[in-house]
Amino acid sequence: MLRKQEKPLLQRGWARTITLYVARHSVGVHFSFAYIDLEAQVATNSNNVTQIDDRPLDGRRQRGERTRLAIIQAALSLQEDGVLVPTAQQISDRAGVLIRSFFRHFEDMESLFEAVDAHLRDAYEALFVGGDRSGDMEARIKHAVARRSDAFEQLKNLMVGTKAQLWRYEVLRNNYARSQRGLRRDLEQWLPEMLELPDAIQESVDAIASFEMWQRLRSEQNLSEEQSRAVVASLLGQLLIRS
Repeated sequence: MLRKQEKPLLQRGWARTITLYVARHSVGVHFSFAYIDLEAQVATNSNNVTQIDDRPLDGRRQRGERTRLAIIQAALSLQEDGVLVPTAQQISDRAGVLIRSFFRHFEDMESLFEAVDAHLRDAYEALFVGGDRSGDMEARIKHAVARRSDAFEQLKNLMVGTKAQLWRYEVLRNNYARSQRGLRRDLEQWLPEMLELPDAIQESVDAIASFEMWQRLRSEQNLSEEQSRAVVASLLGQLLIRS
């Protein structure tokens, strides 16, 4: 008859359960190891089977996730405050963590940018979708410009900071290119008539409706939002309505 005995052996940082199978002529030994960062805890269920309580591991994982999110939010907060290219040290200081904690969660700045993009993508893409896309072309131009300009104003620092670092990080170049393709498709949905026009006019429409044009009007030419919308709508109308 096979008898089963379970003897938990605990030591700081490790939990080991050794199960001994004792028979008349042989002994089988099975080792099960589970790493736990804090002091291992033992719980006994209703069947009196000894188990390892993994709550300390779960707690550590949750703290790690909170720290990771705090770092992402700190990077975004700095950009919102005008620090368009924050350093790892600045981000760590804003998040209230040590620099080694930053690099424990993110191997380098590029991996942080990937996480920021994943964290924000749905939110910033939602700024462009929707809107009243009915009516004649003049009405749709007006609505499209209003929708885009509102989004550009909200994302201005993020987009300027991204563009400033495109030369350095491939992940930013890839993300920005994906964003530009999405904006082009969205513009074609607003103004499908542009697809029937020569390529040169289509590219001109895309350029006029771009963030780069908006940023020039707002920053270099110091126009108000209302003035900038009027300029963009006028240029689009001249290309599309009169073509």
